[in-house]
Amino acid sequence: MLDLLITNATLPDGRTGMAVAVQGGRIMELVPGLQAPARERVDAGGYLLSPPFCDPHFHMDATLSYGLPRVNESGTLLEGIALWGELKPLLKAEEMIERALAYCDWAVARGLLAIRSHVDTSDPSLLPVEAMLDVKRRVAPYIDLQLVAFPQDGVLRSMGGVDNLQRALDLGVDVVGGIPHFERTMEQGAASVRLLCETAARRGLLVDMHCDETDDPMSRHIETLAFEAQRLGLQGRVNGSHCTSMHSMDNYYASKLIPLIAESGVSVVANPLINITLQGRHDTYPKRRGMTRVPELMAAGVDVAFGNDCVMDPWYGMGSADMLETAHMGLHVAQMTSQKGIRACFDAVTVNAAKVMHLEDYGLDAGCDASFVLLQARSPGDAIRLRANRLKVWRKGQLLAQTPEVAAQVSIAGRPARVTFSR
Repeated sequence: MLDLLITNATLPDGRTGMAVAVQGGRIMELVPGLQAPARERVDAGGYLLSPPFCDPHFHMDATLSYGLPRVNESGTLLEGIALWGELKPLLKAEEMIERALAYCDWAVARGLLAIRSHVDTSDPSLLPVEAMLDVKRRVAPYIDLQLVAFPQDGVLRSMGGVDNLQRALDLGVDVVGGIPHFERTMEQGAASVRLLCETAARRGLLVDMHCDETDDPMSRHIETLAFEAQRLGLQGRVNGSHCTSMHSMDNYYASKLIPLIAESGVSVVANPLINITLQGRHDTYPKRRGMTRVPELMAAGVDVAFGNDCVMDPWYGMGSADMLETAHMGLHVAQMTSQKGIRACFDAVTVNAAKVMHLEDYGLDAGCDASFVLLQARSPGDAIRLRANRLKVWRKGQLLAQTPEVAAQVSIAGRPARVTFSR
């Protein structure tokens, strides 16, 4: 007897009437119209069954700290970094852990079951690192949490930055991070990329670097990152996050850079909500959009994903762990309104994000983990348009969260009493 049988599901690739058979936490079979004995049966009612959402770029050590010790009034990246510097001496491990756990509750309710979080290694106490390692252990039964050693103040710019990062990796942090554009000079930025990639190669770790999060078109550390990935044989193991300087680069240079990124196997994570908010702050009009060249990178064969980056922290006062909100903003900023573009934006918060994170056993195929989200939508486009309600969320066959079907009751003579915003 099966543990779970989901019937009459629509899949992101458009297949309808699909049944998913689950046994021992894995998908045993995925075929149309399957009927078999099961301890639990769920009729999906034709709604969309998706693999879980993944956030490949987040800052969990800062989440839900909005207003502490003050609000970022300018809305700029640099004030956010300065504000985080003011907050760090006031941080208490228990409070950081509780905020992170609360965010993980939000994530589960939203069907977000894999998060890569950058954690600040700049303070020699490594308080954020130890707190987030504790969170990682606590949430392991329901969220895949990857941690990135992130020298927020610059690994070369800050005293003891290299030692702090190495100690964080020794404690069990998963991924090597960096922020080359925040080093003192372009030369130091390039040196930091080289040093950090060599560290990852030596330790057999992945790389995920904040790269060129600036409006300056001359910030070109993504080029160095791509070069180092090839030099050290790290193809497929390196990610560049943000890469917002590409929105200001001239087309000739971009025509050289994008093929280099593709050739190097470096993936890119854009953070639409935050990029559109923080970038272009020094512009009057016209204002730059702020996000990297998503459709052009995708067309070149680069794996591109979308991240949440921030939720209610020194950089961004909004957010609710909703990756469909992120995809919605990405679709609009990148003007990816074709059917192919809309689907690509859905993939950017599911399958592409899972690729960036190197998640194993992810997807909707026999043998994959039985982790998925039932959305109150009939297609990926509708899911993004509606920021669709999550009807049910499973991890490895276990139900983690559920929400009743959402409908508005309307009292208008001669019109339907129930509105779901579906066609």
